[in-house]
Amino acid sequence: INAEYMGTVTDVRYLNEYSLLTAKPVIYAINLSENDYKRKKNKYLPKIAAWVQTQAGGGTMIPYSGALESKLQEMPEDEAAAYLKAEEMTSSLPKIIRTAFSTVHLIYFFTAGPDEVRAWCIRKGYKAPQAAGTIHTDFERGFICAEVMAYDILREQGSELKVKEAGKYRQEGKEYVVADGDVIFFKFNVTAPAKKK
Repeated sequence: INAEYMGTVTDVRYLNEYSLLTAKPVIYAINLSENDYKRKKNKYLPKIAAWVQTQAGGGTMIPYSGALESKLQEMPEDEAAAYLKAEEMTSSLPKIIRTAFSTVHLIYFFTAGPDEVRAWCIRKGYKAPQAAGTIHTDFERGFICAEVMAYDILREQGSELKVKEAGKYRQEGKEYVVADGDVIFFKFNVTAPAKKK
């Protein structure tokens, strides 16, 4: 099995029971001094890149500065932003997080109510009923439909009502593959108790 193997959800669940180390994708986070990170140069980076390609079967490399990230964590948010702007740098943490999620084929979808917004983590490729099942098994069992709007569209429009007025709010059925950042309201109806296995 190589790191790019997606397989079916059943295949992945079966193989995950064995926790095969060789099936795990790898990200190489290369810790640099703050100065090297700012310059985007280090005498060891080319050697590390060559080793990753020849000895480790390739992989994603992300240079970062642990010293910088530690410093940023101790600063108030506005002070950290000003420091990064003045030094013409960016934090690597968002890239590390996005890359990690992408590498292991995970995405987020959101549910929202009047007093709570919640992010749910699922495997890329899940259909709407499977995504509903991550909230509660009854949601999957009694799935009727998913009312969906993309996060970017919601942010652009400003409210659910405006998304609906713009015609960007849609109903999706059992075959809908959930996209990263979808905001979903699941409709379901469970009338009978769950079947015993």
